Amino acid sequence: MKVVIDMIRGFCMAMADSVPGVSGGTIAFLMGFYDKFINSLNDLISGKKAEKIEALKFLAKLGVGWVVGFVSCVLILTKLFDTYIYEISSLFIGLTLFAIPVVFMEEKKSLKGKYWSSFFVILGAALVFCITYFNPTSGGESGISLGQPSFQLGISLFFVAMIAITAMVLPGISGSTLLLIFGFYLPIINSIKELLHLHFEYLPMIICFGLGVIVGIVLIIKLVKLCLEKFRAQTIFFIFGLMIGSLYAIVMGPTTLDEPKPMMNFSTFSIIPFLIGGVIVIGLQLFKNRKSRKEIVAQH
Repeated sequence: MKVVIDMIRGFCMAMADSVPGVSGGTIAFLMGFYDKFINSLNDLISGKKAEKIEALKFLAKLGVGWVVGFVSCVLILTKLFDTYIYEISSLFIGLTLFAIPVVFMEEKKSLKGKYWSSFFVILGAALVFCITYFNPTSGGESGISLGQPSFQLGISLFFVAMIAITAMVLPGISGSTLLLIFGFYLPIINSIKELLHLHFEYLPMIICFGLGVIVGIVLIIKLVKLCLEKFRAQTIFFIFGLMIGSLYAIVMGPTTLDEPKPMMNFSTFSIIPFLIGGVIVIGLQLFKNRKSRKEIVAQH
């Protein structure tokens, strides 16, 4: 049963990671296994042999669920984005907005008495806003084709992947949102879909992206662990800023399609997908609380 639960956790993380909005780290946070996730990544990189084995077992179970969830999302999302971009964006906004107060309540103790650190909210929001606003890309593909490998494109993918995986690990802005901001989201999603259909000309650039992900995890995981341990309040406030700033990136999302559409406004906003996003976040939190109560009862 524990194996199935961990696979479901990975599946839920993949659904978050594969779409712009809330990160897989946020889902891990809401489902109550974020610290175990971070510590397992850290142990896998620099732990003792026994710790590496335990970390590998846990991450392997998460990984299986993640791959299944990601592949499912890739095959479905590429067909839905062009037609239902405003509904999907509304769902992302719901996921993000409802996640903010949930994370705040979870971190209430660590934030108490340290509200002066709320300045980091402005820094986080400003960072995402500036990246989005000054991003020169206009359109999802932007003339980019990962089926036409080049050294410059490979280097760009490598560094973008390093940045994106950092966001996926943090409980805040989605790595997919950053890919969207940099104009690589649709090229990556479409290339993975083509690779699943055995079009191997996309493989070299996907490998560059994968290497960036691996290097990014190795470089960032200890920094994330240190920040959460030593500067937790400032880090959480910064994450809030990233989440708030990601709302602007989501609103601008339609402008990054192959055939750019107008940014989202009140007339194109859809309330039902928005509320569904909220229900998903609240449902995950209720699941976490119920699991915590069962663990407390079992200990007594």
